[in-house]
Amino acid sequence: MTTALRIDRARLWEVALPLTVPFAISGGVMHIRRSLIVELTSSDGAIGFGESAPFELPFYSSETLESVRWMLGNVLLPRLLNRTLAAPTDADALLMVGVRGNPFARAGAETAVWDLFCHHARASLLDLLTHALRDAGVAARELAPRDRIECGIALGIPDTGGALTVERWTREALSQGYRRVKIKIRPGWDVQALRAARSAIVDHGRDVMMWADANASYDLGRDLDALRAVDEHGLRFIEQPLQHDDLLDHAALATQLRTPICLDESLRDARWARHAVSIGASRIWNIKVQRLGGLTEALRVYALAAERDVALWGGTMPETGIGARTILSLGALPRFVYPSDVEPSERWYSGDSDPLPLVMADDGTMAVPREKGLATLGLGERLTKVGTVVWSS
Repeated sequence: MTTALRIDRARLWEVALPLTVPFAISGGVMHIRRSLIVELTSSDGAIGFGESAPFELPFYSSETLESVRWMLGNVLLPRLLNRTLAAPTDADALLMVGVRGNPFARAGAETAVWDLFCHHARASLLDLLTHALRDAGVAARELAPRDRIECGIALGIPDTGGALTVERWTREALSQGYRRVKIKIRPGWDVQALRAARSAIVDHGRDVMMWADANASYDLGRDLDALRAVDEHGLRFIEQPLQHDDLLDHAALATQLRTPICLDESLRDARWARHAVSIGASRIWNIKVQRLGGLTEALRVYALAAERDVALWGGTMPETGIGARTILSLGALPRFVYPSDVEPSERWYSGDSDPLPLVMADDGTMAVPREKGLATLGLGERLTKVGTVVWSS
């Protein structure tokens, strides 16, 4: 489906997007979303864009904005230059040679290669992804995409107002059409937030699923009683209740609760995913392209989920519309059965600061991208207005 291309030039942009309201999870608070955008140019003039979206502090992963900027400029982007790639999947191995971890940095460069091939081949990202999965032997029934993605809202931990604020936020989200409500929780802030959100959902009268996201803030020995209390609230599942690097305690917890467990931070790659399902830790996985180090690893996880009958859904960091387009495309595939975390740009960012704005329809869905590369949307011109070049080849 694709022909080889040679990468001739690279640039690294930084964007700073003011948030409409601060967003708090169990590990930290974000006021401004800073992100790094990779731009690659091939010898035939095709252009590709990708995004690395770590946080400024290491409360979600060990990477930070500064570490990713250094890694891209000093290690990853230089090794792509003057290289000829036969397929977008070739970038994954090239970027991993001699590099342990650093998935956010790798994701920025790797997804830019995928977008470069989209522009080069005049194909949509979804077309390239399904082609790669077909070549990997994934069954045709797992490759029939939808045209639209269901959107869910993630509600952070309020700094004021407590449960009343959560109830108000939930009512507002339901009135806007969101298909799912996710509540951020932590020890000491869980049952009251879930009760408030459930009250708003019941009053609204629409059957909207709800789950809780703990961002690895509970400990099995210390907080089992608290997790059992959370278990009483009829959640679709509890996302990443225990430590970010744990599988064994999650498997033990799964035997103590009726509510299924979903893995986020612990789902590092396809190998960890295989371990998770083998020991009974989880059969629901959150796919974040950033956390997995790019789309090629995400495809490996998808193929494993199809083989082991695991349910998936698409998560975000959140990224700008540039990074979100990867999960909007991948999330169109049938193994993704729960609403994604992809939300309209106006939910997160002030004014028109998002370099590639996302729009949600009144019914709480978003169209699957079909453009033949982000350059066709005029992204380069938009970046010159909202971004700053911090490295170039």
